Amino acid sequence: MSKQAVERKLAPTEAKAVINRLRISPRKLNLVAGLIRGMDVSTALTQLAFSGKRIANDVRKGLQSAIANAENNHNLNVDSLYVKEAYVGKNLVMKRMHTRGRGKSARILKPFANLTLIVAEKGAEEPKKVEKKSAKTETAKPAAKKTAKTAAKKESN
Repeated sequence: MSKQAVERKLAPTEAKAVINRLRISPRKLNLVAGLIRGMDVSTALTQLAFSGKRIANDVRKGLQSAIANAENNHNLNVDSLYVKEAYVGKNLVMKRMHTRGRGKSARILKPFANLTLIVAEKGAEEPKKVEKKSAKTETAKPAAKKTAKTAAKKESN
């Protein structure tokens, strides 16, 4: 008896690639991920190839992996792909010590990050589901209740 197949979370016109444990802080990686969000795949690859950031080469490899997944696993047209989502997550943090003067030491944090890239076809976008908000009539807030002390003060005045 075999396990049930896991249901696909992405749309049929999307493909995904995940890179785990990139040796860079998530904050720095998010700068590069933000650079390619929403771009055509060919433009994004060119942008990453000429970027001055060290991590751009690893992001480019991940993007190429997402393109290969789209082409081989999901039969998507490579020419009409764009970067739908590029988001960054935290991973482990290595903690190291650095010796300082007078017998003291300081902590060095070496963070790692995850990168998730989702590419999708341009022409096959699904219409977004719009929820209708119920028409709530705004009523005035009821006046604050007077306490017995404030009522007594007013009567005595």
